[in-house]
Amino acid sequence: MQQLSVELVPLLRDNYVFVLHRQGLAAVVDPALAEPVIAALERQGLELVAILHTHHHSDHIGGTPGLLARWPGAAVLASREDRARIPLQTRGVAGGDRFELLGETVQVIDVPGHTRAHIAYYLPASGHLFCGDTLFAGGCGRLFEGSAAQMRASLQRLAELPPATQVWCAHEYTEANLRWAAATVDAEDGAAGPIRERLAAVISTRARGAATIPSTVGMERATNLFVRATNSEQLAVLRRSKDHWQG
Repeated sequence: MQQLSVELVPLLRDNYVFVLHRQGLAAVVDPALAEPVIAALERQGLELVAILHTHHHSDHIGGTPGLLARWPGAAVLASREDRARIPLQTRGVAGGDRFELLGETVQVIDVPGHTRAHIAYYLPASGHLFCGDTLFAGGCGRLFEGSAAQMRASLQRLAELPPATQVWCAHEYTEANLRWAAATVDAEDGAAGPIRERLAAVISTRARGAATIPSTVGMERATNLFVRATNSEQLAVLRRSKDHWQG
């Protein structure tokens, strides 16, 4: 069978929408807008069969009505706990659920913290993780509806995935996250050197106008201060620091 392909569609200021496709069929994750996604699909002659949402924020679900107008038969999957805030879903899912998509099994993982009903999608066969605004490259999402304890538990859940897992997070925040981390990490911390090295590589990547996504679970274990936090209190301190950082 043809290998599953994943492509990103950049839009708005720093959002990414992900297009998964195989043999002419496609699914999209967190479509903020419809038009750029429709253009990307039609360019390749792809038929949209599913829309996956990680959480309810408008920059993750805003494009769904337009996509359904173009492909009315597409399934819409989202957290069943968030049906009121993601009203177009045709199938509600929760952590521990599994479903078939484009010839692969998708595992749903509960990852609250950024929002109360945030979920992630993991494809173990091809090694892809779509984690919305929970785990970022070098960072994590703000605690809008959850606690530091919830976020740490969610990050640890994702960090348990295989190190080679491709981490497709929904925003291009990597350089800012790593600049903060490099300024914050204790010089004696074993992550200090790897963080600085990763930052230099990311600065070079962004200077070329290229995306820094995907990351990997192994890279986040090594250089993400939030993933490396040893308890929820430490994560809370780090999150407040990042929230107020002006670098």
